[in-house]
Amino acid sequence: MRVASWNINSVRARCERAVAFLERSGVDVLALQETKVKDEAFPREPFEALGYEVATHGYSQWNGLAIVSRVGIADVETSFPGQPAWGDPPVVEARALGATCGGVRVWSLYVPNGREIGDPHYTYKLEWLAALRDAAQKWLVDDPAAQTALVGDWNIAPLDTDVWDIERFAGRTHVTPAERDAFRAFAEAGWTEVTRTHVPAEHTYTYWDYQQLRFPRNEGMRIDHAITTPALAARVTDVTFVRDERKGRQPSDHVPVVLEIAD
Repeated sequence: MRVASWNINSVRARCERAVAFLERSGVDVLALQETKVKDEAFPREPFEALGYEVATHGYSQWNGLAIVSRVGIADVETSFPGQPAWGDPPVVEARALGATCGGVRVWSLYVPNGREIGDPHYTYKLEWLAALRDAAQKWLVDDPAAQTALVGDWNIAPLDTDVWDIERFAGRTHVTPAERDAFRAFAEAGWTEVTRTHVPAEHTYTYWDYQQLRFPRNEGMRIDHAITTPALAARVTDVTFVRDERKGRQPSDHVPVVLEIAD
């Protein structure tokens, strides 16, 4: 089975690209982030025409997630236990969507950006990650054989070599010790970062900003990750960052991350 994750940066703007990617790649499950669309406006028909079921979670033109699957969708959840709220009044944002597809529990995740160090959104990001870690730890304790994947845009570069120039990121989010500690906490809870296991190369990125020719210069960031339970990690045989999807007409600023999972 092939499971992919992709921050699509507006599914309405890039629906054709997503459908073409599915047709080319043979991906069975695609977890999307930043769909930027309400549930009722999600362009379901092109995916369904290919034989995929669709689960969505979106309130507005911000955030939003989807899971499309041709191996079934069951037990859909639109938040994880303890997921923090944001805003005034506080709202649990559309940043997590879980579904069981082909026997694998897939969570499509869009971790808060954090904005700037000291900003309330930075505190929210750390609280959000801590709550997800607590939920993930409980899932694994409850079922050590669980087949679960946490995939998506984590908005964290765990290593200095996960950004094109670490000196440029001094004093900025995504690389702070607190964020990196929050990311490492999943490994401490027993989970495996399969993207790192199978793609260990330095300066191998999943995101390039649209500005200042970042992509042609390979001035990117590695912020899209897949973390799985040990039982599922044992079945992951390969991981690919589909760099070519950053090319061509109107690409997303992120590229798909594809997991190959053995039967």
